[in-house]
Amino acid sequence: MRSLADWLDFQQRQHALSIDLGLGRVREVAGRLGVLPLPCPVVLVAGTNGKGSTVAHLATQARAAGLSTGTFTSPHLVRYQERIALDGGSVDDVELIDAFERIEAARGGIPLTFFEYNTLAACLIFAQRAPALAVVEVGLGGRLDATNMLDADVAVITSIGFDHVDWLGTTLEQIGAEKAGILRAGGAAVLGSADMPRSVAEAIAAIRVDARWPGRDFQFEQTPATGPGSWRFRGRRWRFDALPHPALPGVIQYDNAAAALAALEALDERRPGLLGGLNEATVAAGLERVQLAGRFQIRPGRPEWIFDVAHNDPAAALLAANLQARPIAGRTIAVVGVLADKDVEAIGRRLAPYVDEWVLCALDGPRGLPAAALQARLLPLEALATLAADVVAGCRIAQARATDADRIVVFGSFHTVGPALEWHGL
Repeated sequence: MRSLADWLDFQQRQHALSIDLGLGRVREVAGRLGVLPLPCPVVLVAGTNGKGSTVAHLATQARAAGLSTGTFTSPHLVRYQERIALDGGSVDDVELIDAFERIEAARGGIPLTFFEYNTLAACLIFAQRAPALAVVEVGLGGRLDATNMLDADVAVITSIGFDHVDWLGTTLEQIGAEKAGILRAGGAAVLGSADMPRSVAEAIAAIRVDARWPGRDFQFEQTPATGPGSWRFRGRRWRFDALPHPALPGVIQYDNAAAALAALEALDERRPGLLGGLNEATVAAGLERVQLAGRFQIRPGRPEWIFDVAHNDPAAALLAANLQARPIAGRTIAVVGVLADKDVEAIGRRLAPYVDEWVLCALDGPRGLPAAALQARLLPLEALATLAADVVAGCRIAQARATDADRIVVFGSFHTVGPALEWHGL
């Protein structure tokens, strides 16, 4: 019998391309497996940034209201099993291997990408376990992503920015049209930002989607009336006052939490009674419990460590804002690794004003960028830059250079933050 590691290695070699967008292959295999439609409502989450946090808010709020949940996210940080979770806990190797064996028996000669295997495994496990709600993160884009074989009860588009331009287009209008491909005629949608390309609004109007926009259909606010350290949510029907700060750090988490609540409100209208256990007390509990590794994750200490998977221009801008809002007495040392197909120059421009010393790490794999190539693509750095053979070596260098008053910020990719978290035992 193949081990999980054997299966993952096997899957990497079953398609000539690591990314091959299209729904034909994966739909055919899903049909042979008989997994669609899923036996539970689905919330599908697309966007350039904020997807993972919004999925975490959605699932945590649903569980706080008494629902069982299944989540599918990608990529993973440390262990592949993170990608498919039931009630917040990763599935085990045995369940994944069983799913892969069934997929292999069904696919025949149809080539599948690594991500398509993963998506089909999630669908198989959700079909068997039948959670009360499945929350699914889109992998790349939307229209042609494997997850789009699911017809979502509610579709969420968190944000639109420049990323994956080789596959999604070189303008925000093109990228927005691809993300809007998860919308369904007559379905419900939640927009995580009012700043959407015109192509998203046009798609909404063309197929008559019940869209909920921030500032019009839902909003959050902090006022003296809510009390210190609290905020309120206003939706079409739901009103929650004096809510606690989200446990996930960063100012953007209010936007993500509000979008998640708006999506659950839309789901409540489409599936009456499903969220009967949700109220202000459960929402508050969910906000206090929500967790997600690698999103401005802070490890207190001397020095302080911060881990953030920021890997594109908008995410780097948000990381810069969060660093600016958290001043320290000492220096900021950046441990950075970025994939070759990312906008390294833009990431560097955003973070350079907040970094006093750089440790540039090589990333392995076909998309990896050697440390010297990373340095060449960054702006001419005024601060000291040191090259590291890998992320763990980079962490060791930063640790040795830092004083108690400094902080070390690890960012640039899941492939950077994952090894750093593992080195720390987190």
